[in-house]
Parts: sequence; C-alpha cells; structure tokens
Amino acid sequence: MVSKDILSKIRKLEIRTKGLVNNVFGGEYQSAFKGRGMEFSEVREYTFGDDIRQIDWNVTARNGEPYIKVFEEEREQTLMLCVDISPSGFFGSRSQTKMELAIEICAVLAFSAIKNSDKVGLVLFSEKIEKVVPPKKGRTHVLRLIRELYTTKPSGTKTSISDALSYVNKLLNRKSIIVLASDFQDQSFDKQHRITSRKHDLVNLVINDSLEDELPNIGIVPLIDAETGRQTIIDTSSKTVRTAYQEKVLRQKRELKEYFVKNKMDSIDVYTNESYMKPLINFFQRRISRY
Repeated sequence: MVSKDILSKIRKLEIRTKGLVNNVFGGEYQSAFKGRGMEFSEVREYTFGDDIRQIDWNVTARNGEPYIKVFEEEREQTLMLCVDISPSGFFGSRSQTKMELAIEICAVLAFSAIKNSDKVGLVLFSEKIEKVVPPKKGRTHVLRLIRELYTTKPSGTKTSISDALSYVNKLLNRKSIIVLASDFQDQSFDKQHRITSRKHDLVNLVINDSLEDELPNIGIVPLIDAETGRQTIIDTSSKTVRTAYQEKVLRQKRELKEYFVKNKMDSIDVYTNESYMKPLINFFQRRISRY
C-alpha cells in the first residue's frame, strides 16, 4: 500500500510538471521527437500545384481523372524511461537527491509524451533489472510510473548500464525514444551503449550533485562508496588531496562528455542545486535545430 506521504508527493509533482508541460515542454517535445516517418492516409483529386510524383496511377486510370496519394506523419512513438536506482542516486547535498531530480524530469517527459499520444514505459535498474512497466498511454499509467519511481527500492548495490540497455534492446522490437537517467558511475558500458544509440533514439540524462565535484575542507573524514560499501579515510584539510580529487572528477566528466560527442549522442547535464529548465529547453532547441 502506498503511504500518504508518497501520494502527496505524486499529486504535487503532477501539478507542477503538468503545468510545465502545458506551458513550456509539450510543444517542444513534439517538435524535438519526430514521428517514425510518413504513412499513407488517403487519395484525393489532383489540384494545380500538387506534386505529380504523388499521382496514384491505378486510381487515376479507374476514374479517368488524376488522383494523388496523401501522406501524414506517423506520430505515435514509444518513450522508454530507463532509470538508474542504484544507491549512489540517493545522495543529495542540497534540497533534493539525485533520484528526486531524475523523477521530476522523467515526469515532465512522460506527461509531454502522453500529451502527444505517445506510449511511455519504465525500466528501473541497479546492477540488475529491478522493475519493468510496459509502455502504455494515459494519465493513470504515468501516475503509476511515478509511483514506481518513488517506491521501488533497489535490491542490487551496484550499477550496470550495459545489462540494463541489453534488456531494453531485447524488450523493444522497433525504434523508440530511450531516456537513460543515471549519474553514470559505471564503467565498460560503451559497447551496449553504442548499440542502443544506433538502434534507438537515445538520450543520456546525466544526474549530478555539486558536492561530489570537490571535497570540503573539514579535516579527516571517512568516505563510503554507496555502491561498494568500501570506506576510505582521507584528510580533506590537505590541499593536495582536494586538488587530486577534483581533477579526477573533472577528468571523468570530461571523458564522458567527449564520449557522447564522439559517438554523436544526445546528452543533458543537470544538477540537484540548479533548475533543470534551462538544460532541458536547450536540449529540445538543439534537437529542433537539426531538422
């Protein structure tokens, strides 16, 4: 049974994100994610200025007058939210955790999708698949997805992006939009990641927390890896230690960004202490400008 606290969070999130969808993101989503192509709709009589390449010669022969084929964009698509719920996502140094930020952005995308008559599905993963909700349409379905995002606790302690994407590739038999929401604290996922990018429309949503970018000067402290449980004692009063840590984090972020660029993959960087509005709008506008 879902607690009153979770139900209250879901209601507040629905109100907040649906307002953003109606006023900002709904139209941007439709423009950024084109349909799968054009499909035949009907035939009609030829009028001056029509493209003669679209003439339906069979219908024209039967009626004795020229008719052309009319095509419409095949709009309906599937949005699959593939969300990392490993323990590192439950860290947050400001007003929200990385997981809470991921949930809100996923809600915006899900409500944008159903507004445009797309289906939405959900895969939650750690180093294994934790929960799967098949794609469907409708508000009730999206509310179920949000509930699962809030209530599903990982049984796994690590992260395997590769295994998650391998599962999604087998699950979806036609090209779909896949939003991979993770802090990307994982390694050796590039092979399956590139396969997914070629097969589907892959969007990488990178969830960050600024406290993870640098160490505060607070003396000797134990650092515990949320995914391995390994504890390390470090002296944060040492400038050398703080600098080395920051350089390592910045190098990892730079390498990830370069990997996305090299493989021509879409990515969105968001932080728990910053509004996601600008990064999301910028992402949609970059997509729209490519068409």
